[in-house]
Amino acid sequence: MGCVPKANNINLVVGPGCYMISPQYVVVHKDSPRGTHFRRAGPRQKVYFESDEVYACIVTCGGLCPGLNTVIREIVYSLYYMYGVKRVLGIDGGYRGFYAKNTIALTPKGVNDIHKRGGTVLGTSRGGHDTSKIVDSIQDRGINQVYIIGGDGTQKGASVIYEEVRRRGLKVVVAGIPKTIDNDIPVIDRSFGFDTAVEEAQRAINAAHVEAESSENCIGLVKLMGRYSGFIAMYATLASRDVDCCLIPESPFYLEGHGGLFEYIETRLKENGHMVIVIAEGAGQDLLAESIRSATQQDASGNKLLQDVGLWLSQKIKDHFAKEKKMPINLKYIDPTYMIRAVPSNASDNVYCTLLAQSCVHGAMAGYTGYTSGLVNGRQTYIPFYRIIEKQHHVVITDRMWARLLSSTNQPSFMNHKDVIEDKKEEELLTQIVNEDKKEEELPTKIPDISTEDNLVKKEIAA
Repeated sequence: MGCVPKANNINLVVGPGCYMISPQYVVVHKDSPRGTHFRRAGPRQKVYFESDEVYACIVTCGGLCPGLNTVIREIVYSLYYMYGVKRVLGIDGGYRGFYAKNTIALTPKGVNDIHKRGGTVLGTSRGGHDTSKIVDSIQDRGINQVYIIGGDGTQKGASVIYEEVRRRGLKVVVAGIPKTIDNDIPVIDRSFGFDTAVEEAQRAINAAHVEAESSENCIGLVKLMGRYSGFIAMYATLASRDVDCCLIPESPFYLEGHGGLFEYIETRLKENGHMVIVIAEGAGQDLLAESIRSATQQDASGNKLLQDVGLWLSQKIKDHFAKEKKMPINLKYIDPTYMIRAVPSNASDNVYCTLLAQSCVHGAMAGYTGYTSGLVNGRQTYIPFYRIIEKQHHVVITDRMWARLLSSTNQPSFMNHKDVIEDKKEEELLTQIVNEDKKEEELPTKIPDISTEDNLVKKEIAA
């Protein structure tokens, strides 16, 4: 069996005769003034597993996202045709499928055309994470490579599975591929399915614009995905050029009074006779009186249950103009959420899914474990689970991209000077904490399988 060389002073997961590389050693140059680097993804000169010894499984968890089937297909194809692995198992129905569902044998012939379909052929679910039962199932079946596709909650579960596998001393690779349609996973440049979601969101925005233009004083209101991060709403707005106002969770807004949303709507209707509003599902939750009652309620994945801000805002706008009697309005409300989630991935995401899947397989066959495959500064890398799950990725409203959106829509920022100062103080405090954490981390004296610094990908910590 080909083995990855043992590195000096590195705590590895030990198997008989070989060594599996733990995730903390995927990060190097942590104390360098050039910033944090991650291991470059790709095939290695030596591999940890013999092809006939590999028994791999794939599981998809959480909500649907364009590209899931493409990732499944490419993992199977990469294992079969790059490494000669013939035994690949699909876990049906998310994490609970390890101990409560049937499994599916995956072959290149069986997955050949699945990338043309939306959803996931393996099925998915939220919750159902019982670490002990999952690892028992992995151990009992003799599985030694586990590929987990899912968002931040799923990756947290993958991290726990990795720790339990390590505690038991099993020779099992646990590798993740980050999936979130909201693009809210940190460190990586973007998540797969995001480009497709933005493209499909534009269709809903275009329909809202057509409706708004066709009636007098008509408002087209579109609710898009974005529980905690407004990336889909922001990029769809910038791409469409038909939006007059974009509301996201990161940017607070208010309805009444000078500079409020109602005043802006009235101004735009008087100027153009119509307008289009895009709102992310997590925006304005603090304004919903009913949210106090559901603030502590969560779904099976641990996400806070949100009130339907689109319906709420629609009714608020109607009530305001009916009460003020300044002008009669029409309002058309469109919620394309499930239509967007269910479509197949577009060409860009298909290519990206292929790169993610192939990189993940290369890492697993080389003996890396406890990592997620992701794009960092345009390069495919291996990122430890703890870096993926430590925080969420948010739109920075003091950044240039949000400024570009404000310039495109000509909407007010809905922020006063005090809000801007407080946001900057929070960013400075976060940067200070990150820099202190970096100083406390230890740098291993030797890293296996790296010959030159060109193999490293730098991730700058923004000041």
